[in-house]
Order: sequence, then structure tokens, then C-alpha cells
Amino acid sequence: MATTEPLAPQALRRHCDPQQFDFETTAELAGDPEIIGQPRALEAVNFGIGMRHQGYNIFALGPEGTGKQFLVEHSLKRQADKLPAPKDTCYVHNFDQPNKPRLLRLPAGTAARFQQDMKTLVDEISSSLRAAFESEEYQTRRQSIEEEFGQRSSAHLNEIRQEAEVKGFALLRTPMGMMFAPVKDGQALTAEAFDQLPEEEKKRLQGDLEELQQRLQKALRDLPRQERERRNRIRDLDHETIDFAVGHLFDELREAYTELPEVVSYLEGVRQDFSENAGRFLQAAALAEKGGQEGSTLLRRYAVNVLIDNGSRQGVPVLFENHPTYQNLVGRIEYSAQMGTLVTDFNLIQPGALHRANGGYLILEARKLLQQPYAWEGLKRTLKSRRIRIEPLGQALSLVSTVSLEPEPAPLDLKVVLLGDRSLYYLLCAYDPEFAELFKVEADFEENIDRNEEHQQGYARLIAGLVGAEGLRPFHRNAVARIIEQSSRLTGDAEKLSARTGMLADLLREADHWAGVVGNSVVAAADVDKAIAAQIRRADRFRERLQEAIYRGTIYIDTEGSKVGQINGLSVIQLGSFAFGRPNRISARVRLGKGEVIDIEREVDLSGHCTRKGCSSWLVSWGQPMPAPTPSRSPPASSSNNPMAA
Repeated sequence: MATTEPLAPQALRRHCDPQQFDFETTAELAGDPEIIGQPRALEAVNFGIGMRHQGYNIFALGPEGTGKQFLVEHSLKRQADKLPAPKDTCYVHNFDQPNKPRLLRLPAGTAARFQQDMKTLVDEISSSLRAAFESEEYQTRRQSIEEEFGQRSSAHLNEIRQEAEVKGFALLRTPMGMMFAPVKDGQALTAEAFDQLPEEEKKRLQGDLEELQQRLQKALRDLPRQERERRNRIRDLDHETIDFAVGHLFDELREAYTELPEVVSYLEGVRQDFSENAGRFLQAAALAEKGGQEGSTLLRRYAVNVLIDNGSRQGVPVLFENHPTYQNLVGRIEYSAQMGTLVTDFNLIQPGALHRANGGYLILEARKLLQQPYAWEGLKRTLKSRRIRIEPLGQALSLVSTVSLEPEPAPLDLKVVLLGDRSLYYLLCAYDPEFAELFKVEADFEENIDRNEEHQQGYARLIAGLVGAEGLRPFHRNAVARIIEQSSRLTGDAEKLSARTGMLADLLREADHWAGVVGNSVVAAADVDKAIAAQIRRADRFRERLQEAIYRGTIYIDTEGSKVGQINGLSVIQLGSFAFGRPNRISARVRLGKGEVIDIEREVDLSGHCTRKGCSSWLVSWGQPMPAPTPSRSPPASSSNNPMAA
């Protein structure tokens, strides 16, 4: 019978020789922190970045603290710096459909300049129009038109009045309008005096009255036509004056943006709107100068709402959104209170993370995204349609029927990276059919990496990079070796190193703290030991209580001699990030059986049908809890009710 030799104490800890490092402290190692031991994940991320076809978004899966976000951001920024800055995004007023603001996509840095140019244009137009309409030439020409039409209408009425006087009538203006009255000796006849006139005279007057009334009605019907003609003449004069006063301003601005057809089209709409609403514009400008809110509201239609300005950006954006709500992703429409009511316009449109990252890369935490109502559905809809539609959530769900803005959707050119654990990734694959269509790149991060010479050297460079990034004291090579030993211990495998850079960074910070407490300028191995001991001390209250119970005999553990059917075992308890061993007594209980052979695999549901074995193996392989065993009874072979008995 083969025997096993007990392990020597030194075999329980694999020593890391500090002499293998060719530096004295990490201050000699320059450079940014680098994630090591993740070639599979790095290849997947680089593939997803280079793949420009739709649906090749990235899901970075793995445990927390493995450097997923750091590696993804580092890879994305390295590629982003090589690309030209994306276009600016802004909204302007739609003069044809005011509730549907127009979207303008302009070259990087152009939107802010265009916004300032429009503000300058409005200011210059205000002063130019006021001067033009107050000029003596304009007032003279307008007065001439007014006098011309006034004289024309007066001349026609005077002609009718003179003819009426010849025929013995007077044209009177009454509250009921203009009317004729017969006169005699310069006095209007009363009804009684008219009845006393001879019949022939009355017939003559009645005939003349009907004729005069017809001519008067015709003249009065002609007045609205003359009024329209007068207004048209004044409108033409106004347009001519406006064009003369501000036409050159529009021409200069149009010349500056002649290579942008969408801007030229918008400027034509502004020019036409100014011509048609010059009076309202002047009133609004006057009210705005006095601080009136109404005037400012009218002038806002000529403003430019710049959502995204990439003028100072180098490369495309790499954005991490920490709070991915529905509105934070797709944008929102804000409201302001005026006279007790809520009003809005295109100037109150606010961008979301999709707008800010458009043209580049957006990083999201999958768990936070799924916890926000409708955020996941909104992201999927945007990625599938390749358009960012700003729509209030209540309107999208048909919960409200009020009329609101419908901004023109922005085209989407974006790569999305989700960060999450493996269980979440496989659940999405299983239960969301659209997930596999939108996130086709799987970047799987390792928890542990091989402990070899190359990775130990890389670990030292990683430590040096984290120390520099955190602004910590330099670490002596002895301290680096001690950290590598602790990393291997955390994995529970002497041949592996932990890839959890988050835990590593915490240890570096705490070791730096203890070095400062004792006044060391360089972090030594003793400082690392102190940090490790302090971490254990903060978390081992429960372990101490268990050991105390064993020392006091409350929990009885035999350590000498032997007993039949009893052995001592060790179970590992994980409490947060702290794990420790607990001694246990394992006893075998024997009873008289039925004389049958017991298959232990069958009793624990690990034998039988292939489907059951496969399911159990899958659950065990992914660390899920085993389901409670269900009794399995084979039907009698002779049962006639069993169609599968044959």
C-alpha cells in the first residue's frame, strides 16, 4: 500500500527571490501601468475595435478587479488618438415645423463659431433695422404711400358727395356707417317733412338715393382691396428696406459657410423669417433690451443650441458613463416655468452619453445599465436603428399625450463596450435574443495568470505603474517580491498569480500608509507585511471567536490518537474578501441496510440518464448550487401502462 509523505512547512509557501529584479526600487521603472496575462481578452478587444461592421460591440466579462475597465480604456484611447475628431452637433429652429427642431452636423469646432456668428448677426440686425426703419427716407416713402391711398379713397368719396349734393342729398357719417339724407335749404329733411313732399319729388329722390347707395356700396367694397394693396406696397417697402439694411450681413455669413449646404439652407430660412416678422423682431429686441422675458423668448428662435463641441478634442471620445439612466443615455428635453406653465424649445435640448461619445467609444457597466428602467431597451433600440432619438420617457411609453418637441434624430456611429461578470453575460445570451446580435465580441478576462519569470517581471512593472499613477512612495524590490508572494497566496495556487489589480492597488496604498507611519521614504517588505496583517486583523473577528471556542473546549476537536469512523477535516469559510480554515470532525454513521448495493453516484444524482449527468456537470463546473436530489424510481419492466417499457 502506497504511503504519502507529509508536506514540509517550506513547501506551503513558494518564495519569490528579490534578486531576480534588476532594480532597487520601483522608481527606476518608468511607464504607465500595464495589465499582464490577458492575451485572450486583449485580442478580443482589439478585434472589436477594428471591426467596423454593425453589431460588433464588445462585452468584457470577468470578475471584478481584473482590470477590465483599465485595459479596455487603454486600448480604446490608443486607437482613439489616431482618428480625427468627430463632427459637432447642434440644434436650430425649424421655421417650417417649429415642434421639430433641425439637427446640424458640422465639422469639429464649427458649431461654437456658428453659434457666436448667429448671436452677432442678431445684434447687428437689431441695430441696423432700427436705424433703417427710423430713417427719414423710409418714413417719407411710407408716408407717401399712406397719403396716396388716403387721397385715392377720399377722392372717390368726395366725388360721390359732390354728386349727392347736386341731387339734393348729404353724405353723413353715423355710428351705423355712412348714409345719405335728403336736404332742403341746407337742412336734412325729417321723415315727416319728406312725407309732405309731392309724389313726383319723392320718386325722384328715391331713385337718386338708390343710385347713390349703389355707388357708395361699390366704393366701400373697393376699400378692402385698396387696403390690401396699401399693405402690400408697405410690405414691399419693408422688404426692400430690410434687404438694403441687413442683406449684406446675410450675404457675408452665407459666404463664410458656403461649403456647408445645411447651414446655407438654414440661413435662407432665417432671412425669410426676418423679412416676414421684422416688426415682431424689433418689438422683441426692444423688450429684450428692457429685460423683458417675452422679448428674450422671441429672440431665442434665432439662437444655436450646441450639444457637442469637438473643437478642442484630439481624436475621438472615449467615455465611461457611471450612471446609465435612460435620459443620461439618449438625452432629455428640459422645461422652464413661465406664468405658471411649463414651456420648452430647442434651446432646452440636453445631450446624453450617446451624443457625447458619438463617433468614438462608450463604456458602460452592464449591471448598472440593467438596473435602470428602460435604459437597456433604449440602448438596444438606438444601436439597432443607428439613430439617437431624444424622446421623453413618458412619451415613448405613451403615458402622456401632450404636444412636445420632436428633435430630428442624430445619426449614430459608436462602439459600445459593456463590463460585467460571466453569469450576467451568459444570462443575457440565454434570455435576450437581441443581445447576441448587438454584442458579438466576447472579451473574457482571466482571474489568475501563470506564475513564471516573465509574469513576475511584468508584475513588478505593473506595481511600478500603479505606484506612479497613485503617487505612492517607491517600493523596494523586497516589497515587490513580498507582494508577488501574497498575490500567489490569494489564488490558493503556488503556480498562479492573481489578476485582480483592484486588490493589488489596495495593498499598495495600505503599505504606503504604514511606511508613512514609521517615516520610511521607501516602502519595504515589513510595511507590506504590516498592511497584510492589518487587513487580516480588521476581518478576523469571527475566526478568533471560533478558535476561542476550540481552545475552551466548546467545540471539541481531537488531535491525538485515532478513532474508528472519525477523522478531522478542514472547511474554508469565505467572509467578504477574507477566507480562513475551520477544523471540523467528520463522523461515519453505520446502519443495517436492505442487503442491496448502494451506488453513491446515483444517490447524489450523478448517475443515470445522460441528460441528468450533463446538467449536473454543468452546474458543478460553473459553481452553481446543486439542486436537491429527487427520488428516482425505475418502473417495473412488466408494466403495461408504460409505453417505453419495451
